[in-house]
Amino acid sequence: MTVQKIAWRSFLPNFCVSDQNPSPKPKKPAVSKQTSFQRLSPSDLSSSTLSEDLSNSLAGSNLHVFTVGELKVITQSFSSSNFIGEGGFGPVHKGFIDDKLRPGLKAQPVAVKLLDLEGMQGHREWLTEVIFLGQLRHPHLVKLIGYCCEDEHRLLVYEYMPRGSLENQLFRRYTVSLPWSARMKIALGAAKGLAFLHEAEKPVIYRDFKASNILLDSDYTPKLSDFGLAKDGPEGDETHVSTRVMGTQGYAAPEYIMTGHLTAASDVYSFGVVLLELLTGRRSVDKNRPPREQNLVDWARPQLKDPRKLRRILDPRLEGQYSEMGAEKAAQLAYQCLSYRPKLRPAMSSVVKTLEPLQDFDDIPSGPFVYTVPTDLQKENAKDESRGQREMKKDRESDSHRNHRDRRNHRTRSPKSQTMYSESTALKRNLRNGLNSLVTPEN
Repeated sequence: MTVQKIAWRSFLPNFCVSDQNPSPKPKKPAVSKQTSFQRLSPSDLSSSTLSEDLSNSLAGSNLHVFTVGELKVITQSFSSSNFIGEGGFGPVHKGFIDDKLRPGLKAQPVAVKLLDLEGMQGHREWLTEVIFLGQLRHPHLVKLIGYCCEDEHRLLVYEYMPRGSLENQLFRRYTVSLPWSARMKIALGAAKGLAFLHEAEKPVIYRDFKASNILLDSDYTPKLSDFGLAKDGPEGDETHVSTRVMGTQGYAAPEYIMTGHLTAASDVYSFGVVLLELLTGRRSVDKNRPPREQNLVDWARPQLKDPRKLRRILDPRLEGQYSEMGAEKAAQLAYQCLSYRPKLRPAMSSVVKTLEPLQDFDDIPSGPFVYTVPTDLQKENAKDESRGQREMKKDRESDSHRNHRDRRNHRTRSPKSQTMYSESTALKRNLRNGLNSLVTPEN
């Protein structure tokens, strides 16, 4: 719709809009190149600096600036066969970069995220993600390879994560259940990613930590993605960042929802929710469950400190294949992270130290259940065994029927009552009446 396109162009910074005859502009102080000691923040790109070329602002970040035409080639014109999924930002497609596309860019599979112009997020979130992931590098943060800012188009190009999101691996009905060791590996890696953000020279609050934003490599190495809602943390004497409440229901910390005050402890609470999801195999909010069980934290947190109750709420899909000691330690950690008092929650660096030993517990029961597909001979033997069991059942039923009939023939009816009496009942009644003359006392 033309109105929408006009609105977009009026909102776009100059470096994203094609201009055939640019007018001369006075020189402005260029944004300095970023070093490991000075990171560009979204707040640094004020209205006076948005006109600067983004690639110059992020010089040294090794980000590639793609054209829409290149990304169409990479994704086969965003073919439906390459569709991976869709979030608040927009649809995501798998693509493949050929080593001939441009010098210095190796051949590799990628994930291309396209901003939905009518979606929940917009240019500001796109820009925030480019700025943060263009400068932050860590083994547990997804790697941003490049971006596209052409006319109204906004796209991001990431490394491809073969196992998709933790949400899909943990909750999809027909997938193989995540083993205990993989769950603890994911928890530790995600904690390391958050700790890195919180302990940076310019701290970052992730603000949208949830299962769908944790992507998994082929060996279940987790990486945090989707930095569109990330914020620079408080600095100096500041205790919090005041911002409008954004995030996902079930993951956001209660004090952040009530006050809009954002701190690192807000991320710690969200981590506790995800850790609880890993333990129980349940979603943070599930309207399909009974009313008392729909909110995971409200239902599960009171049971985390009792080992007996804990065993009842652990994911049944684990089939008992987990470390009891590890589960108790992880549950205690989740309980602390989910404290309603932010100051009582541990720092993410402490969370990492708690989770590291849980990778080495060896009290997991050995020998998981294995189903063996029967051969033809096994099938015949099973049929014979089943036939024999049916015949034995029939014999037992026949014997039971005969015994019942015999017992019925031994019973008599009293002419004055419909109550049934057996011979033993009659004997007992006679004894009570003193009719025991058959027993003769010794002289």
